[in-house]
Amino acid sequence: MARYSRMSIIWIIVTYIIPTGQPGARSVFSDVGDQEPQASEERAAAAPQVLSVCYTAGPERPRTAGASLLYPRFMRIVSSSLFYGLIAAMLFADAPLRAQQDPFRWMDFHSAQDRDVVAWVTRSLAVEDWTAIREIGVQFDAALVVTTLRASPQSPPSEDTFTVWSLSLTSHNGTRLIKGANLRLLDWMLLADGAPRELGALYDDCNACAAETFFTAFRYDFSQHMWAARWMRGTQAAPIWSANPAQGAALTQVYALLTEPNGRQLMGTWSHIDHGKEKPEDRLYCYDLDPIHGLERTQLLNGKEAESMKQRLCGAEGTMAGLERGQDSLLCQQSYKPHSARKPVLTPPVNNRGQSQPPAMRR
Repeated sequence: MARYSRMSIIWIIVTYIIPTGQPGARSVFSDVGDQEPQASEERAAAAPQVLSVCYTAGPERPRTAGASLLYPRFMRIVSSSLFYGLIAAMLFADAPLRAQQDPFRWMDFHSAQDRDVVAWVTRSLAVEDWTAIREIGVQFDAALVVTTLRASPQSPPSEDTFTVWSLSLTSHNGTRLIKGANLRLLDWMLLADGAPRELGALYDDCNACAAETFFTAFRYDFSQHMWAARWMRGTQAAPIWSANPAQGAALTQVYALLTEPNGRQLMGTWSHIDHGKEKPEDRLYCYDLDPIHGLERTQLLNGKEAESMKQRLCGAEGTMAGLERGQDSLLCQQSYKPHSARKPVLTPPVNNRGQSQPPAMRR
């Protein structure tokens, strides 16, 4: 069975239920008690219309047009209020329900079904600087678009830079989200309880250089009707790896996407800076969403929280492909303390002979 969108259901209700159903009865019955009495011919002409609205299924019972006109006014108001309340509830339904009704999908550039969206995106980006459109993902009324730019026709593809856009499918307005090099779109992540999953991504700030790697997640913003990127600080997202250590210092790094017991996920990073004769410096960060307000958080961990994060990062295994690195470093090998769970004893006691005797009889 085909699934109808929320606005389609509302349009059906407004078009068909209001003129004929009880919620729309107010248009027929409103202010009946305040109207002037009608002539007998007018009542006869109006009677079929009233009876058609007031008809209910079930055993036939005597019912007159005059009795229908006695429909209490406060009940008409309540019915209309409930109806418009239903409309409001459908308009402001929870985000997860709406996401299920209109799932995210990537466009196929060779599919006739997606041809209109591809043409719309191409026209929207006509004034921007790009060489090729690499990806178009659509959900609701906005498109998540990835374009690449090549410096010249002779430049190798490995030197391409990328831009991620949010484009409206109801207007030609667009917003640049991030720009960089070597974009890696990953899997969908659960960052908040009961919220839609978000598309994880890694990218670098340059090509063929000592690059810095950033982490973000793309989400559909229901309030703004557009896509947005997480943990943005100016033009860049959350830094998780750097190839530029401080002069005279040795830098060891670890990061991983971690999963909480309730399924919520977060990004943890650990930078260990060895200054030689001076005391080493540890910087541990956690990038997640506040579980109460749903706001983005960047936390610098200290004390027990930092020690716990070190163990979790070094012990991370296969949480998500592409979102863990540094677990094989000498730092993790020296710091990680595997948790040894108590194993059940399966062997019987030494004095167990497999024999039993009934209790002695009482005298």
